[in-house]
Amino acid sequence: MCAPAARRIGVYGGAFDPPHRAHRALAEAALRQLSLDTLLILPTGQAWHKARPLTDARHRLAMCRLAFADLPGVVVDGREIARDGPTYTVDTLAELRAEHPGAALFVVMGADQWLAFRTWRRWEDILRWATVAVANRPLVGGSAPLPDLAQVGLPFVALDLPPTDLSATAVRDQWRQANRPSGARDATPAPDGAALVPPAVARYISDHRLYAATHGPAA
Repeated sequence: MCAPAARRIGVYGGAFDPPHRAHRALAEAALRQLSLDTLLILPTGQAWHKARPLTDARHRLAMCRLAFADLPGVVVDGREIARDGPTYTVDTLAELRAEHPGAALFVVMGADQWLAFRTWRRWEDILRWATVAVANRPLVGGSAPLPDLAQVGLPFVALDLPPTDLSATAVRDQWRQANRPSGARDATPAPDGAALVPPAVARYISDHRLYAATHGPAA
């Protein structure tokens, strides 16, 4: 009798501040192209690489549950939020190796994270324990050329996904612009931030007044 195939588990971490349509598209591509049994969505806790404070973790966790709720195989995992101190992917992988011995692990990320990968804590262990899967995207502006992912000089799997320059920063900025008093708005209206996130996330942002112009710096 043949031994059962090892489970294939994807790890997709990030601030998700907020989770937007490009995050969801990447999750769908990873599930399909990597033949994952499970994709863990892991909102970061204390992000070592983020200069700005993040929106309260309870909001980001709630938004992730709304954004990915209907995708089969996706599990929103709050372990990095619950962890004390800075959040590191290598610690999450060590836990998953103990929880799922024999599983094939995949770390899913975008081009910006991949180009900075050699700055990650114990990146050599990440490559030993998991396959890194990367979706390419312009780093600045929709007309910018795609970066050369091979320049990192490390092994990775490319995810086939239409490139997009949509970012959480742009979504936050557009929500703030939409919530400014009419006299204080830019002359050229920004695209509707609500159109850039799943509908349930848009409702949550509106209900909790996240990213409003008067919101504190943690937004």
